[in-house]
Amino acid sequence: MPSEALHGIHTERALENFPLSGRPVHPELIHAYGAVKLAAVRTNRGLGVWKDAGEADAMEAACHQMMRGELDGHVRVDALQGGAGTSTNMSINEVLANRALALLGFSPGRYEVISPTEDLNRHQSTNDTYPTALRIAALRMLGALETRVVALQEGFQALEKKFSHVVKVGRTEMQDAVPITLGREMAAYAEALSRDRWRIYKCQERLRVVNLGGTAVGTGLGAPREYIFRVTETLREIVEGWFGGRGLARAENLVDATQNADVFVEVSGMLKAHAATLIKLSGDLRLMSSGPDAGFGEIVLPGRQAGSSLMPGKINPVIPEAVTQASMMVIGHDAALTMACASGSLELNPFMPLIAECLLDSLDLLAHANDILRRHCVEGISANEARCRMHVNTATATATVLVPVLGYEAATATATAAAREKRSLRATALELHPGLTEEAFDAMLTPEAVCRLGSPQIVTTRECVP
Repeated sequence: MPSEALHGIHTERALENFPLSGRPVHPELIHAYGAVKLAAVRTNRGLGVWKDAGEADAMEAACHQMMRGELDGHVRVDALQGGAGTSTNMSINEVLANRALALLGFSPGRYEVISPTEDLNRHQSTNDTYPTALRIAALRMLGALETRVVALQEGFQALEKKFSHVVKVGRTEMQDAVPITLGREMAAYAEALSRDRWRIYKCQERLRVVNLGGTAVGTGLGAPREYIFRVTETLREIVEGWFGGRGLARAENLVDATQNADVFVEVSGMLKAHAATLIKLSGDLRLMSSGPDAGFGEIVLPGRQAGSSLMPGKINPVIPEAVTQASMMVIGHDAALTMACASGSLELNPFMPLIAECLLDSLDLLAHANDILRRHCVEGISANEARCRMHVNTATATATVLVPVLGYEAATATATAAAREKRSLRATALELHPGLTEEAFDAMLTPEAVCRLGSPQIVTTRECVP
């Protein structure tokens, strides 16, 4: 081993055995592992495991450094590995032990002073520490994601107010349907994001129950009863002070919490729902901004970069496109995670590294996607009001507003005549129905009229024919 290395032989073996993804363990998992190890050290210290307070101090200091991200580069194992995460746990133990040794003035490898297994892994197993660390990492990242979803939701709420006066053509099945306001469409996106925010909040409840103390299969074999009862409480105090994580609790059935990973499927499914929301609204933004001359051209997205190396002046909707790709990746991660969780066997799921990689990468992707969509796109959207007005005045779909006044058949005949004669619906309706005034027609297309819930009254009558 290199003399300055903080990792050890277990890490080297994992590097040789698992050259798979080329990606290191997610940094948030490393930081969370530092918190788990700190809880174990503190609990064992309270039980009198170490007689030398200096050694315990050094181990706690090393754990704090890992929580702060100062030791990330020393945990070198691949994110994907066999062994249910044992290589990650052993690498964490080695790095913490050697860092503690360095703080005490010893060279790395003096394991007779502080040992990766005898001290940093005391009363623990990969099978309880790895899932616990994953839950804590996901909790931290869910909090960050929720903040960014809220910001994006507020961005659309601002557009709701900004565009509340812009009447446009609403569409169903990609065909002109009925008038609506651009603000009402933006409000719908904000509402969908509100549901996603609630789902993300509920995700956190699912992850607060941990199996720390269960050791290998959830029976706590190899750990004192007092340690099992105290270690989760210690961890709860640590994470509350670290990032405000609340309500951490030991699972009532540690065997169940060790062998079953369905909680991660549930959380991933909620993230997938949010990804679906982002794909939908990103696609709508691309459609409404399409053209800008030969498409819908109803909104203008901020121009971020040149759209073509050949076509002059072309600007593409690159931010919604990027967000869509990130969201599609999240959906793919959900599929892989679901298979991994379903493939556990008996008392353990050996595919925890894949579960961790998929879940944490999805959280990263969604947090970044929400952020760039808000900052680089939503906050700079403007409405092409003239284009929206032109569509309303020329689209036969506007005939729907005539139904309460003229009836369905007369409104259909008016729309057909306008299309046949290539005239605006307004001009055609006023010509065919002398009793319909310009003021009455225009009143049916105000923002208030197209957004109110139903018609204020029924003004048409129809006799029943035997």
